[in-house]
Formats: sequence, structure tokens, C-alpha cells
Amino acid sequence: MKQYKFILSGGGTGGHIYPAIAIANELKSRFPDAEFLFVGAQDKMEMQKVPQAGYAIKGLWIAGLQRKLTLQNAMFPLKLISSLWKSRKIIKEFKPDAVIGTGGFASGPLLQMANLLGIPTLIQEQNSFPGITNKLLSKKANAICVAYENLERFFPKEKMILTGNPVRQDLIAIEDKRAEAIEYFKLDANKKTLLVLGGSLGARRVNQLIEKELKNIQAQGIQIIWQCGKLYFEDYKKYNSENVQVVAFIEKMDFVYAAADIIISRAGASSVSELCIVGKPVIFIPSPNVAEDHQTKNAKAIVDKKGALLIKESELDTEFSLVFEALLKDTGKQKQLSENIKELALPEATKQIADEIVKLIQ
Repeated sequence: MKQYKFILSGGGTGGHIYPAIAIANELKSRFPDAEFLFVGAQDKMEMQKVPQAGYAIKGLWIAGLQRKLTLQNAMFPLKLISSLWKSRKIIKEFKPDAVIGTGGFASGPLLQMANLLGIPTLIQEQNSFPGITNKLLSKKANAICVAYENLERFFPKEKMILTGNPVRQDLIAIEDKRAEAIEYFKLDANKKTLLVLGGSLGARRVNQLIEKELKNIQAQGIQIIWQCGKLYFEDYKKYNSENVQVVAFIEKMDFVYAAADIIISRAGASSVSELCIVGKPVIFIPSPNVAEDHQTKNAKAIVDKKGALLIKESELDTEFSLVFEALLKDTGKQKQLSENIKELALPEATKQIADEIVKLIQ
């Protein structure tokens, strides 16, 4: 049997890195002898996260364009040319059967070069509103795996396959883990648990909100697991108490989802996909500080199908306590949100994306 070789590129944030790792793991389970190489941006988090997952990675000297005139921007053409040359060298030496991009700056030059060299390429777009890199690459890519419907205005329709986003496989049957999860986090089984998620780095505005509402929430007999992010942990760890657990990062995501009754979350694409599979009542607070406001668009895709609630950051002070208390009192609404968001889950995404890659190489 032929020994396949794959190059994967995705980075900048966990939302680009973890899907790439999930795809590599699925391909590895099908082709145990295959060789894998990741390509990232040389000073971004993928340079740590990918080796931790057991894969080799090479870094490109690339960064995104800033929105204002900066030295970074003046350097961009130079970085781009350098990254294209290095990508060409990597591809020529490694000789991959396919190149897979999951978004982020490094995937641009790498897939561009793979297209020029006639190597099959697949891109995986996590968001309901694609980033500029994937829009440019889509013209030459062989296949485009998407997580949302109605992306024809960005991508060639005949290349698109609706697969969903790769998510951790351990989230698929969390109902069975609830008792174990409650014990793991030392929670009171008779109280409702609120889970607050701010993404891997944390979300300042969400943290400020929870700090302000903490007494109110606890007064309703609720215990809280508050993932505040590593950037903010020092500021908020003082709120640790019998009913409040403040953590920088959560390792056991399957357990924390199993224990939660209500979830407050940002609306990054990976989080949204996970929350569909988890099927708990969710209040989305999208970050307004992301390109093309794509978090709001991700959340709205769920809210429009009555699968979650959404509060804009600018309206938190007036809306939050009303929305939260109404949801807490209305168990029928909680049940309806849970059922509706679960309908939108695409749990087979990683397998389907791997199937499309297999079609390209065979």
C-alpha cells in the first residue's frame, strides 16, 4: 500500500489549529504509515500546540495585514515573497500527496504554492463568513469543506461540501459523563451550574460582565465554572469560592460541558460547532473585535433557527440580567433551545473531511 504524505496548515488561533490536528488524527487512523508535516506562522501558538499533539511543524515568516498603516504592513510584501519561496522549498522536499488548509495566515502562501505545483488542495472554512485567505485560495482549490449553508457568494458552488467543523470526538456522548463530571469538579448535584467560556485567551468584556453580575447569579442558588483565560486569571482568581471556580483554561472540556446546565460563550466557529453537539442552552456574546464581525454571523446562524440566545456586547448592561433570569426560570425554553441547537450538529465532520481528502489522493 502506498505511503501517503500530507501537509496541513492552520494557525493563529485555536479555531484554526485544532481542526487541522483533528483532520490529521483522522487521516492517521486510516493510514497509520502516513507522514505528516504542519506549516504555521513562526511566532504563533501553533508552534507549541502542534508538537504537543505529536506532529512536526515548520514556521513561515508571515503575518496578517494590519488595518492601519504600520511598519508591519510595509514588510508584508517581503514576508509574503519569503513565505512563498519557503513553501515551495517545503513542498518540493516533502512531496505531499495533498495539502490541507484550515485558515490563518500561513495557509495562504502554502496552498497558493501547492496549487501552482499541481498538488491537490483542500480548504476547510470554519466560519459563516470566510476570511480573505480562503476566499482567495478557493478559486484554485480542489475541494472546499464548509460548516455553514449559503456560502455560494464566496466560493465556487461545485467545489463546496457541507461537512461541519471538526470537533473533539469525546463530546459526542456527554450525557453519560454527567455524574462523573459533577464529582470531578466537586459540584453540588442539586444546584444548577453555569459555565462561562471566553475562548483560549479569554474575553475581557465577558469577564467584566461576570464580575459585575456575580452576586446576582449566586443569589439564585447557582454555582459557576468561569474560564476567564490565561491573560486575565491573575485579575479574577480572587473570586474563587465554594460556588465559584475561576480557571484560566479547561483541559477536560467533555466533563465541563457534561456538568453545565446553562452556558455563556463567545461565538468562534469551533465553539459554536462544539456547542451544537453538546446541546445545552446557550447565551452567545459574540466578540465585535474580529474580522468582518464573523462571530455575530456565526451566532445568528444558530439564533435564527431558535437554537440559542444572543446578546450584543454593547447591550450587556441593559439586557443581560433580564435575559439570563428569564431563561433560568423557563425550563421549557431551556429544553427547546437544547433540542433546536442539537438539530444543527454535524458530528461526522472530521470523517467526512477525511473522505474528501481520500477522494483527492486516490
